[in-house]
Amino acid sequence: MTREPAERTQHERTETERIEDWFDEQGLPYFAGDHARDVEEWVTSWRIVTVLVAILLVSAAVGVSVGLKVDDGPTGSVTGGIVFTVALAAFAGSFLRMGTMVRWAIGRTFGSLGLLLPLLTRALPLLLLAVTFLFINAEVWQVAALMSRSVLWWAVGFFAGFGVLFLLARLPEEVQAVEGAAVGDRIADACAKTPAAAASRRLGGQVTALPRFARANLVLVLLFSQAIQVFLLALGLFAFFMAFGALTIPSSTIEAWTGEPVSLLPSAIGRTMPVTNDLFQVSVFLAAFSGLYFTVSAVTDENYRRQFFSGLSAELERAIAVHAVYQTLMRDQSARDQPAGDESV
Repeated sequence: MTREPAERTQHERTETERIEDWFDEQGLPYFAGDHARDVEEWVTSWRIVTVLVAILLVSAAVGVSVGLKVDDGPTGSVTGGIVFTVALAAFAGSFLRMGTMVRWAIGRTFGSLGLLLPLLTRALPLLLLAVTFLFINAEVWQVAALMSRSVLWWAVGFFAGFGVLFLLARLPEEVQAVEGAAVGDRIADACAKTPAAAASRRLGGQVTALPRFARANLVLVLLFSQAIQVFLLALGLFAFFMAFGALTIPSSTIEAWTGEPVSLLPSAIGRTMPVTNDLFQVSVFLAAFSGLYFTVSAVTDENYRRQFFSGLSAELERAIAVHAVYQTLMRDQSARDQPAGDESV
């Protein structure tokens, strides 16, 4: 009898460790206390400001150096922007543990392509109709084909950034809706086939408001999932525009639209494939614009939202339920450990 409490405590500590591993596999590193505390200490302190300033200064220095070397300011600015993005992504992916979220989002997207295709067939017809009209519009070619390559990439970045901001403004609503549904008996049902299944039946769980970093984790997982879908859509539309333009729009028409001679891509690709620089730039510009259009319609069209979030909402509810059980286990473990410490004093 004297060994039972110790054995039970060891068992529950093993359960919490298995649940923490499950959180990591599901792209939820901020659901475990240690990770969340470490990230929160960094993000809410001056250390994060120091890191961001250092990345910004290094990126600016690289951009200025490249711009002076090639005697082209826009190229230097794009280079600096790329360095800043890569360095920030490396920091977020490693220290802030966002890499686990991206890996989960990629795995889920490619593991559920069968569910993605019906969603795209709902959004693509109207989208293709609109952007194909723009694709054969002379004014679009005059703008997109004649802009410098650096301005083109800044335009793509603007579309991507605006789409991310729009998602960040709307996705928390989806998390709050799912969080309110994970109550009562649904906790045990949602925890089925997870490391928290046995504990949910034994202990139950009372869902309290998610910590802000755990809620931010869910928003980021949704953001990355949506961003990967949008990227795949934009990539497919880019290939469509390249093929459609190469087949139907001759160089003479492009010259009539832009008023400038047609040039091949300034790379080895231009020597082996009949791809013009004008067609490449217009295809990139319209693919990025289509991605923004799809992003906005994805979270504003009620039918698409219902289809897209029907699968994700179950996974979000499971994560919230497992977190409730995990918190219950941690509270019980802390309550048992506290009296033992008091008695030893």
